Amino acid sequence: MSNSPLPQDDVAAIDELRQVYVQLCDELKKIIVGQQKVVEQLAICLFARGHALLMGVPGLAKTLLISRLAETMSLSFSRIQFTPDLMPMDITGTDILQELPGGKRAFEFAKGPVFANIVLADEINRAPAKTQAAMLEAMQEHKVTVAGRTYTLDSPFFVLATQNPIEQEGTYPLPEAQLDRFMFMIGVDYPSRDEEIAIARSTTGASLPKLEHILHGPKVIAFQELVRRVPVPDHIYEFAVDLVRKTRPASSEAPAWLKPLVSWGAGPRAVQYLILGAKARAALQGSYMVRMEDIMEVAEPVLRHRVMTTFTAESDGISSRDVAKRLVEELSKEK
Repeated sequence: MSNSPLPQDDVAAIDELRQVYVQLCDELKKIIVGQQKVVEQLAICLFARGHALLMGVPGLAKTLLISRLAETMSLSFSRIQFTPDLMPMDITGTDILQELPGGKRAFEFAKGPVFANIVLADEINRAPAKTQAAMLEAMQEHKVTVAGRTYTLDSPFFVLATQNPIEQEGTYPLPEAQLDRFMFMIGVDYPSRDEEIAIARSTTGASLPKLEHILHGPKVIAFQELVRRVPVPDHIYEFAVDLVRKTRPASSEAPAWLKPLVSWGAGPRAVQYLILGAKARAALQGSYMVRMEDIMEVAEPVLRHRVMTTFTAESDGISSRDVAKRLVEELSKEK
């Protein structure tokens, strides 16, 4: 019996979510070597109803991970390869002239690849602004507008976009307003030596195994609603607000060392995603209440694309990720 302020049904549901998450990780381990932090952050985004931007060099199994994640959840999956000539209708769909019985013709809407539960937007920064804007409407409103008509996307709807950090020629960098729509920026790093040996062994032999279906759409939606009900202590709300306010260089609350390094800080949406991310992580860990460690774990992926560094920071090799880490460390000591 738990002392949680949650109803007993929600306590049981959190226990179930924890078991499901463990099963999901076990299934993905059959194909994906390592990357446990990435898997956890993807799961947090999914159950918090957020979208994620994955940043990593080619060949780190980003596409494979996302497609297999969809497989374990019995969710529809589509992959859009973004290119400079990609038009909005290529992702949203378009009206096609169809022949009807009796010789008549009529336009019929043919759905584009965005009509899926999990959408992988591969190299999203290769698409021009107009196409990025169409994707933005889908992410924010869960609907698309084509020829003046609006179509609602199926739930759950989860956009995972990738960016290649080492190839910037011929790209259209995402504007800050669009970056802000992504709950997390997830860094996908190189594997360790042992992991790389395991990758070589597992991917150069027989075909990859099929994964079991752990979840289905309605259950994912139920877990997303459950995450919203996870209680948050007052001091966690205060920590989230104080952390975000310290990222703003014009604020009197910002530390002196940050002011020359940051040109623009995070907005209120960062506070919302810190709380939602902490709620989702707490539930995945089987906790009935958000703890300080939950918000500490989600702070970096929430802040790293919302803190804009200056030329001074770049010339010193200081990234927004470094700034976010230092802020979290300092504030946690103060608390």
